[in-house]
Amino acid sequence: MAPYLETVKSFADVPITDAGVDTVAFLEAADGLVGLFDLLGSAAFSVVQSDLKGNITKVRARYDADPTLSATLESLVENEKGEKKRTATEGLLWLLRGLSFTCKALQNAQGNKAEELAGAFTKSYESTLKKFHNFVVKGIFSVAMKACPYRADFYAKLAADPAGGEPASQEKLNEELDKWLTALSSIVARMEAFYEKGSYGKGF
Repeated sequence: MAPYLETVKSFADVPITDAGVDTVAFLEAADGLVGLFDLLGSAAFSVVQSDLKGNITKVRARYDADPTLSATLESLVENEKGEKKRTATEGLLWLLRGLSFTCKALQNAQGNKAEELAGAFTKSYESTLKKFHNFVVKGIFSVAMKACPYRADFYAKLAADPAGGEPASQEKLNEELDKWLTALSSIVARMEAFYEKGSYGKGF
């Protein structure tokens, strides 16, 4: 085994061509991000995990049904636009929102080493998901934010080798995490612009 980020696909390794973002690689990297919530170790985050997993499943089901027309995220959305129920288009949109929330939270934590995770995640929620949620869901997320582990504990888990090997150095961890988050942020921004331009998110 190895420290967590070395065991999952990095968003920095997701191929992006003129045709768009590679669907299979993107979903693999998204699976890796879902596992990150296990390191946060709070049952309160199960709602976030479950939401991300459900939306990954919707996009993957569409890809599996027609891999040729769904090779990139863009082509997947394009090829579903004429259908009555655009399940994968909606799933991908919500997946991107969840990824944006997680990405911004960790970027906040990386940008302010003195800030605890509860503060970093709360700020991110305010600027990403909150506007899409009703009163009940906002309450669930509020509880989840308060249940964030201490910053030092989370970063120690992120650096640790579950097999008992040498943990990653703080410098190496920061370098890998920053690279991962920069790539994720770039993909999210690209896809948000794609949705906006084609009005694919209307009604969702």
